[in-house]
Amino acid sequence: MLSQADGALAARSGGRIGGGSFRAPSSRPYSSPRTYAPPGGGYYPAPYPVYPGGGWGFPFVVPIFGFGGGLFSLLIFLAIAGFLVQAFRRATSGGYEGGYDEVSYSSNPPVSIARLQVGLLAQARDLQPELNRIAETADTNSPEGRAEVLQEASLALLRHPEYWVYAGGGTQQARLNAAEGVFNRLALAERSKFTEETLSNVNNQLKAANPKGALPSTGELDNPTRLITEGPGEYIIVTLLAATLGKFEIPQVNSADDLRQALRQIGSIPSEKLLAIELLWTPQAEGDVLTTDDILAQYPELKLV
Repeated sequence: MLSQADGALAARSGGRIGGGSFRAPSSRPYSSPRTYAPPGGGYYPAPYPVYPGGGWGFPFVVPIFGFGGGLFSLLIFLAIAGFLVQAFRRATSGGYEGGYDEVSYSSNPPVSIARLQVGLLAQARDLQPELNRIAETADTNSPEGRAEVLQEASLALLRHPEYWVYAGGGTQQARLNAAEGVFNRLALAERSKFTEETLSNVNNQLKAANPKGALPSTGELDNPTRLITEGPGEYIIVTLLAATLGKFEIPQVNSADDLRQALRQIGSIPSEKLLAIELLWTPQAEGDVLTTDDILAQYPELKLV
């Protein structure tokens, strides 16, 4: 009974990299109407578009119907009609067509929040120093820096397929005014599984905690009794969260091939689509461990791959 309590009360260190904001995308540039100067001085908006050779001086639509103008006026009319049709389609389709490639320029566009988790055997020891390096050098205040964090983290995971054991993921859709709440709930749910965030870089604020006295030391890991108590399995869990403009989905992860595809997709999100990220991993501190019992208790939704 005492040994199980010790395992349950053991501290769990975590690392965190995050940043971004949920702001509406800037609208298209606005061109002011053409102005003209009347004889009396001053400038006033022209009451209609001015085109040379346009019949009686009415809008360019009139010459199409037998009053002069010609092919040039017809082409302009078709261009304006096409623009109006596209604007109507964007308005009625909620701001994007075909998913990821089209984004509404309204103040409340669609947002996708993707979460991908990977559980690796602790033998992938090179992964933790790599994630620490990313945290210490990342520029989390710029879209380009946040996109680079996702790229580097995905690449680090792709380099260790022989250690993949567990995985899981999914995507939620929301409008911009509700997306931040969804994103924060997912991030808090993962952060609450740590006893302490021993290394973090959020919005370029780098913090490192001293884990002494809270986490087991390397010497304790060498104790055979402790290893037998906690079981032979030790793992590293990495979580990637990304909020993107438009429709974006990662595949359901049921195999190593699915996980490989999901990592490639989330690592290739362009910076101009990326609103916010969270990269979380545990354990972070040297000497800390994550056991099979921890995986079953804290990450029950993960699947074997």
